[in-house]
Amino acid sequence: MNLANKITLIRVLLIPIFMIILFSNIDNSSYIAALIFAIASATDGLDGYIARSRNQITTFGKFIDPLADKLLVSTALISLVELGKVPAWIVVVIIGREFTITGFRIIAASENITIAASPLGKIKTITQLVSIIALLLNNYPFKLVGFPFDIIMLYISLVFTIVSGIDYIYKNKTVLQTGDK
Repeated sequence: MNLANKITLIRVLLIPIFMIILFSNIDNSSYIAALIFAIASATDGLDGYIARSRNQITTFGKFIDPLADKLLVSTALISLVELGKVPAWIVVVIIGREFTITGFRIIAASENITIAASPLGKIKTITQLVSIIALLLNNYPFKLVGFPFDIIMLYISLVFTIVSGIDYIYKNKTVLQTGDK
């Protein structure tokens, strides 16, 4: 197993640690969980960079990397619903988009079509990660000045989630037409 895949697996292993800390009675558990989430999030860029720079892109990596990303974000968002920090409907939309695009990519792959990540998809990911971290930090330091940065970022990430999902499907709509008679 190459280094990039090991880093991705570390991201997966950080998910239960994140949850245990977040729901523990440890002082500042939300802040510690935010740090764990941020570290796990940072491994996403690192593993991709290592895989590309060393020409070590593997089938396992292509499978586990996006799965690890979706597990990390979904776990955090569902946890934030449980903590009453995020409305459930927003999480349903975000996770629903992920299922839809993953299914879309599976169909494309079955037709030997690769759908690359789009700039909108990357912005979606960044805004989701920033909003989750801000929510885990209880909007610190912005709460000191009464600015709802965490909620604003959550809604910005929701917009990019929807727009990037529509963009993926629109730009690759022929995937749904392949094989049709």
